[in-house]
Amino acid sequence: MNKKSNKLVILTSYFKEESYGLLGPQMAATIINTHTPFKAIVVGVTNEDDPRDLKSALNHYFGDQQKLLGFSSLGGRPDLFDLAGVLKQEGAVTILAGPQAGPDYKGEFEWQSYPHRFKGVSDCFSFALHGPAQQIIPILSSGFDKDISKFDGVLCRDVNGRISETPSIAWDDNYLSDVDWQTLYGLKNKAFKPLKITTAQVLQQIGCQHAARQRKICIDYPWLLQKQGILQKQGLKPPFVTLNQKGCSFCDVAKDKGYLGGVSDKALKQQLICLPEDIKGRKIAFELINESPLPKLSKIFKLAEESAIELSQINLTLRADYLIKGLKHLTKALEIATKKNVRILLSSIGFESFDDTILKNLNKGSDKKTNLDAIKAIRKLKSRYPAHLGYLKEEGANHGFIHPTPWDNKQISHEINKTISMYQLTLDILPSHSTPLIIHHASGLADWIREIEVRENIEFQRVGTTIGWWQTKEEFLL
Repeated sequence: MNKKSNKLVILTSYFKEESYGLLGPQMAATIINTHTPFKAIVVGVTNEDDPRDLKSALNHYFGDQQKLLGFSSLGGRPDLFDLAGVLKQEGAVTILAGPQAGPDYKGEFEWQSYPHRFKGVSDCFSFALHGPAQQIIPILSSGFDKDISKFDGVLCRDVNGRISETPSIAWDDNYLSDVDWQTLYGLKNKAFKPLKITTAQVLQQIGCQHAARQRKICIDYPWLLQKQGILQKQGLKPPFVTLNQKGCSFCDVAKDKGYLGGVSDKALKQQLICLPEDIKGRKIAFELINESPLPKLSKIFKLAEESAIELSQINLTLRADYLIKGLKHLTKALEIATKKNVRILLSSIGFESFDDTILKNLNKGSDKKTNLDAIKAIRKLKSRYPAHLGYLKEEGANHGFIHPTPWDNKQISHEINKTISMYQLTLDILPSHSTPLIIHHASGLADWIREIEVRENIEFQRVGTTIGWWQTKEEFLL
């Protein structure tokens, strides 16, 4: 039993009445518990949680001890940024970590020259930590009464308000092995109660290969601007912005991590061993974090067999073109899964759209035909492996479909609806609700938005860490 007296709480965004684990925050908690004098827990905060109850639970948990709080994977939630600011003012040490910690701490590009841009959240946090979680180890060991500005991966403000930043260290497999899945808590009756998870994650690859390839792309103006006469002003061809882009243009992770390669088999095997077991003694379902998982999917079964553990379900998130390229590997894995009675769930395929113009603007690197070919392929595989391959909505899948987007018009919408009807995508592919295009201020599309703002002397509104592109016609009028 962990009897450490020093406490640390990692707060993170969570969905109500869910039971999934959080690899990033829980791996960070494991590192802290293993290598520092602190006991760390992770608290998933839902949109429905009352901030007063959360503060009450924190007061009770820390008692007379100074509050030490990490904030990770916040999903851009303004309420959690505000909470960090309030707690900091009350004397707590608040640390921003996780995806996009650095850009969110510093604020949007050139916000000082454009007051409407996102100014960052450096006033809400004592400091930010960008990169691998083990960078917190020497900081916790040294204490917070010393200058931490020289530690690896730290962003902080000096007395004059200037932000300094030190480079982060490299990812190390030695810290990507062990995960204590018992560290997750939820808020109930003004106290933290343990959450029993039914789905976890296993990290096999850091980043995405698509994010490693830089391309020069042309992204069209929003249709609303084209419709208002900019086409006539600039010529017959639709106006566009040319950018050098890595990865999907809407993906903030592409800029944050890029592609850093795979995790060692040794670390991967240990992660499998750490997974909780279900009532039958098998490992609970887990998402394999790897944007191109099919070539190495069979190895997961081999590593599990070497560790004398039984798997129950592997969830895959992948691109449609990677699915097409990896069909032979997927078929081989399904043959193994059938023998071992393991289910492979294609939990999220990034189709995003069924229109080539939108896919081009999203820099998906694939097209409508690739998406449809992938759907044909998985439908065929489903008929061969009905019990061991899942991809349906009712089987837990939620495939990527981004709508609306700035480029939607009557013609595009008509063609998309025609494709949806022709291929009966509502039956098994399309989610119950589409996801509107979200433009994080540090994504490729944010560069696109800012270029348009400067060119056309207009301003798009900022909503927390994101940029709103959905303004009405009247709001564009000068």
